[in-house]
Amino acid sequence: MRKVIIFAILLCAVTAFVFANDFTVRSVTGNVVREAGNQRVEIKAGETLANNVVIHTAAGASIVLRDARGRDITVSAERSGTIAELARPGISISGNVSRTNTDAVSRTTTQAGTASARASDAAGADDIAAE
Repeated sequence: MRKVIIFAILLCAVTAFVFANDFTVRSVTGNVVREAGNQRVEIKAGETLANNVVIHTAAGASIVLRDARGRDITVSAERSGTIAELARPGISISGNVSRTNTDAVSRTTTQAGTASARASDAAGADDIAAE
């Protein structure tokens, strides 16, 4: 019985060590703060932050974090949340918007009939014929 308890304690300790994701702050640009109780504290390069720390990046600010596996994670401007949420890979949407030349398209000034207009015309004709 004693071996089982010792094994369970060791297993919990190893599991906590493996899943503890601490992040090291590599660089900070602009105003980046973390929540500490009811206060916001400025983050500096070289600090170690747990994955449940809530951070806020201001406009034009960014922070580069290094995880336990050696990956660098960049959190861009105007983001807030826990480090675990912000470090999760997300969907990146990018592309170029080009202007469309509408001069070549012919334009008409005639009115196009709508389904409701045609339906009301048809209903009026049927109502007169039915009476």
